[in-house]
Amino acid sequence: MQNVKTYNRWIMLLPTMLAAFMFALDETIANIALPHIAGSFSVSSQESIWVLTSYLIASCLTIPMIDWMSRLIGRKNMFILCVALFTAASFLCGISTSMAMMIVGRFLQGLGGGVLIPIAQAIVMESFEGDDLSAATTLFGMVVIIAPILGPVLGGYITENYSWHWIFFINVPIGCIIVYLSKILIVDPPYAQKQKNVKTDYIGLVSLILFAVAFEVMMDKGNDLDWFGSPFICKLTVVWVIALIVLIYSQIMQKDSLFKFDGFKDYNYTIGTICLTIMNAILLASMAILPQFMQNMMGYDSFTSGVSMMPRGAGCFIGCLAAGYLQPKVDARLLAGVGVFILCIGSWILGFINLDISTSSIMIPNILYGIGMSLGMIPIITVSCKTIAPERMSNASGVQNFIKTIGGAIGTSLVATFISRFSQTHQNMMIHSLTETNSNYIERLNAYTSQFASMTDLSSAKYMAETMIYNQLNAQSHLWAYVDSFRIFAVAGLVVLLFVLLLNPNLKREDKKSS
Repeated sequence: MQNVKTYNRWIMLLPTMLAAFMFALDETIANIALPHIAGSFSVSSQESIWVLTSYLIASCLTIPMIDWMSRLIGRKNMFILCVALFTAASFLCGISTSMAMMIVGRFLQGLGGGVLIPIAQAIVMESFEGDDLSAATTLFGMVVIIAPILGPVLGGYITENYSWHWIFFINVPIGCIIVYLSKILIVDPPYAQKQKNVKTDYIGLVSLILFAVAFEVMMDKGNDLDWFGSPFICKLTVVWVIALIVLIYSQIMQKDSLFKFDGFKDYNYTIGTICLTIMNAILLASMAILPQFMQNMMGYDSFTSGVSMMPRGAGCFIGCLAAGYLQPKVDARLLAGVGVFILCIGSWILGFINLDISTSSIMIPNILYGIGMSLGMIPIITVSCKTIAPERMSNASGVQNFIKTIGGAIGTSLVATFISRFSQTHQNMMIHSLTETNSNYIERLNAYTSQFASMTDLSSAKYMAETMIYNQLNAQSHLWAYVDSFRIFAVAGLVVLLFVLLLNPNLKREDKKSS
């Protein structure tokens, strides 16, 4: 009888894992296609960023509301409704004829998709224990880590060989399959079913919307508008800070709150959430700048730059298999610590990139990145939530993923600022070498001038030589900005490593009633 029950639990994971994979894939699949989308709608590259931002804002809105929505309409019904909304929104994105239509579609995608990963995580954590829990979290980790890595590869291939529209159309048949499977396979436990007299926390809902929208827009536009040198960014900061204070106060003080922070009373949950948030920031930030480096600095097309991320996917697969095998046998802190340390090594190696590298030169650090990320994240996910009672799992998972999403947004925005500011800093440092007192500069200037002199007059040849040297300096300053960013990722990984050592894998779940 127990075998049949366990078998049914594994079958129930099929639609939830497919949905989580679909959502995680769409977090990055559009990144590569942004120039094509911008060209189709005749908008600037900065305006096209709203294709990404609108998706993140909307997902931030729904993630923490999972527990409330589950009590309002039932978790299974909410899951099916959200998958259907995500699928319909994907079709809307695919047929978009303007940027406004695309942004609306992406916003609806985020609203529908935001709950998919937290629900999958909640079902995994509340349905399994022991060795089965280790295997289930390995599967979950494989989905949420590998999918964003495959996004640029798949997006680049579809964009180069077909059309960016198909990036969204491929979700439609998958979404229909998930809806069908969800109806026949997912079963809600009593605490996740529809409840009577559920009240709506309007204060929490409004403050959450204000916080998420203001914060995401600030993160997205901050670097372009010189952060707090811009009155607009300052106003947004005031809005999201006040909204966050009201949100936290209302959720603590109100009985019928939108979501609860009681998960942070759990020691492992708090430490694990900090670790996962920083790691998610590193993951998404590195995913943003490495393809950018390959395209902007190395001249690769979108598909080739996407393929450059494939070794990371292979590393994730290796790490997931290793985590699944070792979790029942090895202390979770040791396993996670080894994974995070490997991540640090991969980041540090990428901190030595140069403009003469080939695609194969970033293969090893990318593989290390993938192994480290999966080997580190999976045991942290397991330990952070295994002591949460099943009836609190939906809320805890929603809050944790909400904070992880915010961390990812911060990481992506900060790394854009790093590239901009660090390149300016290095350019300012190196420009002082381009003087007539520097013999190396004069020697190179004369050599380039001689080369161009055969094609034009001496004055133009000297101007062309100076321009060429300045372009080289500009490229080197941007290169150093990428180098510094990857080294910062390595340092951030060491911070995660310190928190990993604080985890206590021996704590047990207190409430066993629903297991």
